[in-house]
Amino acid sequence: MEKIKGSEALMLALKNEGVTTIFGYPGGSIMPVYDALYDYTRGEKKAFDHILVRHEQGAAHAAEGYARVSGEVGVCLVTSGPGATNTLTGVADAMLDSTPIVVIAGQVPIGALGTDAFQEVDLVGLAQPISKWSYQIRHAEDIAWAVSRAFYIARSGRPGPVVLDFPKNAQTEEVEFVPQKVDYVRSYVAYPKLNKEAVAEAARMINEAKRPLALVGQGVELGHAQQELLNFLEKTDIPAGRTMLGLSALPSNHPLNVGMLGMHGNYAVNLKEQECDVLIAIGMRFSDRVTGNLKTYAKQAKIIHLDIDKSEIDKNVKADVAIIADCKESLPALTALVNNANHKEWRDSFLPLHEQERKRVIEPAIHPTEGPLLMGEVVNAVAENTPDDAVLVTDVGQNQLFATRYFKYHHKRSICTSGGLGTMGYGMPAAIGATFGAPGRMVCCFMGDGGFQMCIEELGTIMEQQAPVKMILMNNHYLGNVRQWQDMFWHRRQSFTKMMNPCYELIAQGYGIPYEAVTDRARLAQAIKKMAETDGPYILECAILEDDNVLPMTPPGLSVDDMMLDVQV
Repeated sequence: MEKIKGSEALMLALKNEGVTTIFGYPGGSIMPVYDALYDYTRGEKKAFDHILVRHEQGAAHAAEGYARVSGEVGVCLVTSGPGATNTLTGVADAMLDSTPIVVIAGQVPIGALGTDAFQEVDLVGLAQPISKWSYQIRHAEDIAWAVSRAFYIARSGRPGPVVLDFPKNAQTEEVEFVPQKVDYVRSYVAYPKLNKEAVAEAARMINEAKRPLALVGQGVELGHAQQELLNFLEKTDIPAGRTMLGLSALPSNHPLNVGMLGMHGNYAVNLKEQECDVLIAIGMRFSDRVTGNLKTYAKQAKIIHLDIDKSEIDKNVKADVAIIADCKESLPALTALVNNANHKEWRDSFLPLHEQERKRVIEPAIHPTEGPLLMGEVVNAVAENTPDDAVLVTDVGQNQLFATRYFKYHHKRSICTSGGLGTMGYGMPAAIGATFGAPGRMVCCFMGDGGFQMCIEELGTIMEQQAPVKMILMNNHYLGNVRQWQDMFWHRRQSFTKMMNPCYELIAQGYGIPYEAVTDRARLAQAIKKMAETDGPYILECAILEDDNVLPMTPPGLSVDDMMLDVQV
């Protein structure tokens, strides 16, 4: 068998895993791989599209965005030292949000390890606590096995990030490449065996329930179980709230959808968590942003927790019944045992609370009649003037909270946002990745002026690729979410949250990206229509009321019973 260099062996291993898109940035310790990549991005050997980002953090977030909308593993390729460490924010973000990515980073030759060589860093040690697996490929003969194992771990079970450290000697050594397919790792149980007794007990509790409530998380999307969820909910007639990351697991207009859970979620579903008699958590982890004060959370309810990850069971909220399995398997098993039910009286009890929120919060937020533009009305207008299958990408802050509340979700895998880590700067590169992961869908990226500037260099990637990201910059000249907390909980002491911003029009001109600014709501719908009809990227800057606040809100540390519909300063 002909021998090839380790760098080319990596190309073949990636091809063997079905990789088609790589986000990356070259450097000294990964140069042999980039030399091999030259042939595999053109000509007869072409297998990959390589997207040159402008910062390695952008590569990791782009890989996340690609993975979120495509359901495939996102891949990024970087050099050693700062190139590798720059990706770690994205790795941590992917870990907390269960996003399957593989980061491949160059490293100094193994003979130089431990000598403080130029751009040497212990990447495996740094990545281990924030990844599913981190591994150093020390010799070329290990490439096929390590890459296959990395992809298996990243995509199986509860997905997550894997980091491969690739010393330069392994890139240049010669090897007889033999493809490998890893589908088993000792001590790693990707898909736990379904406990039928637990399913039966859960079904009994659901059949006896008078006020059941389902909490739907991203696990439904990760498990490709959207239809299985609908079958379960529609048979049992159970109202369902969705976590932020699980918003597109259930269509916005479905009659059993009762809103978004969490600190800035919808009023009715949060309060009804405190009244339900059986609470069914499906593929969600009981984040503190959902539960509020755990000492007072849903104490009246029996808890049924469906999750593929055993470590999530009883971690925050103790379950009365735990079904540890893939929801693609557990939901149909549960649906088969539950009764056809009618919970109209219970569902109708949500309506007065829905109406309170509609009158006091939603209508003023999306249909104001005077004053500056509001974030809610911008998001609502974009949702109404873009295709039903549009993908929502957000940065972090008020833009994220308004966007997730008021966007409309009609199709699965329609949201990319940084949930667990709350990474400012996530939006723009994740949106780039989403355009490659779902090329037939419009990608709408909402950003505040703070987050826009965190990864502003990725405008260069958008320019070069003509990535059709529709960027909606909601500019209030503040770090809005921090400012809101300072106003509400820190006696209006606005410490370093006011932003002096550049001229975004000139920046857009510099990158050759079409741009329009909107200050008048009479022009808003027309401007959005123009953005939607323009091929390629677009920046729509909206001048937002400076002290616009996200409501409702459960104050930090308090119970979901304490959710406020008005600002109390």
